[in-house]
Amino acid sequence: MSDTSLTRGARWFRALAGEPAGRAPVLSGDGSLGGETARFITVVPDPANRFPRAVDNVVGLEQGWLLAKAVREVIAADAASSTRRPIVAIVDVKSQAYGYREEMLGIHLACAAAVDAYASARDAGHPVVALIVGPAMSGAFLAHGYQANRIVALDAPGTMVHAMGKEAAARVTRRTVEALDALGETIVPMSYSMASFAKLGLLDELITGVDADAPDASQIEHVRDVLSAQIRSARDGGRTLSHRLESAAAQKNRAASIEVRRRLAEQWDAV
Repeated sequence: MSDTSLTRGARWFRALAGEPAGRAPVLSGDGSLGGETARFITVVPDPANRFPRAVDNVVGLEQGWLLAKAVREVIAADAASSTRRPIVAIVDVKSQAYGYREEMLGIHLACAAAVDAYASARDAGHPVVALIVGPAMSGAFLAHGYQANRIVALDAPGTMVHAMGKEAAARVTRRTVEALDALGETIVPMSYSMASFAKLGLLDELITGVDADAPDASQIEHVRDVLSAQIRSARDGGRTLSHRLESAAAQKNRAASIEVRRRLAEQWDAV
């Protein structure tokens, strides 16, 4: 398979970790990063997947359980070590793979297993960094990447974080795609740009000047440097995700969410 035929997730996995030891739909393997060994994980298309809705780079039943397995292998292997290896979730996921069979067989459990594994790794002291190189959509991103200590993204066409695709959102809101884009200019959570997502305080760094589809050696090295810096930041910081509400951007654009959390905590503590 030529490099140009790879999805972004697979391409960046090879760039950062080398040839994968595993196979589709979840690639997992170790590679050198900042002078230490890191575990890299990504979701890739699986044309032979037995679930028709899960042949693309999406998170379905098998993907969810395999993500959980890959993360928990690292937790178990490093349990006796004083230094827990970093985990880098390379994010390029179009959606969760919803279908009748997926619903009946418990896709919610598979995705929850992945979420729990990433959160458990973070709580155990593994610095978890999500690198968004493509779409990070809906429940797929919640299962693979959102539980990271730090989230970084390439500032490139095709990278986005949202609940649903733009065309679907236009249909649901009964707007044109153009009108939806215009709405995103004034309502930050409705925007499909990574720069707008960063304004919510959820993005720790927006990486500019990198070709997402055909990075050269210097660009790959730049991304490595960013990941290494975020790993150090995660180790120096706490293991919770509270910093996402502490930035100036979050204080401005998520003021209502912060106030709701304050009131809930106040009422909870009063019981």
